[in-house]
Amino acid sequence: MKALFIGGIKSGKSLHAETFALKHSKLPPVYLATTEFIDEEMHKRIEYHKLQRSENFLTVEEPMNLLEAIRPMKTLVLIECTTMWINNMLHHGFKYEDIHDHIQKLLQLPNDIVFVQNDVGSGVIPDNALAREYIDISGRISQLLAQDCDNVFHVIAGISTQIKGKK
Repeated sequence: MKALFIGGIKSGKSLHAETFALKHSKLPPVYLATTEFIDEEMHKRIEYHKLQRSENFLTVEEPMNLLEAIRPMKTLVLIECTTMWINNMLHHGFKYEDIHDHIQKLLQLPNDIVFVQNDVGSGVIPDNALAREYIDISGRISQLLAQDCDNVFHVIAGISTQIKGKK
């Protein structure tokens, strides 16, 4: 089973994804945290997410190689979040093809995975090339995830609406 929770920043997607993961996992699920510590503000966001998920998840931190982190897991894995992972990959010099191939391999794993993805394409077109590349790649990866996931949820203003899958 693969599921995608997509929405804007602070839309409530992480909380809905966590609730879904807890409901659909027979064992305590893994929370795969992808965010690298960039600055103090990002550190505060990470601490907020740690408090939100409390002791309900086993936390694994892996900013780059999601495939190797998930492959041995015997329980559902929630990836928080693929958008930050894309950012990490670009920051470390990876190209769209590398990102696409990595996601394709994740989607082929037999593991149950819940993806959390920011919808970054609803704003204006940025004035710099790197930001445009990031938005384009994120949008293309969102389409790939939505196509291949069994369940897709759009989250806005704290409300999750299932847009694909069995209700």
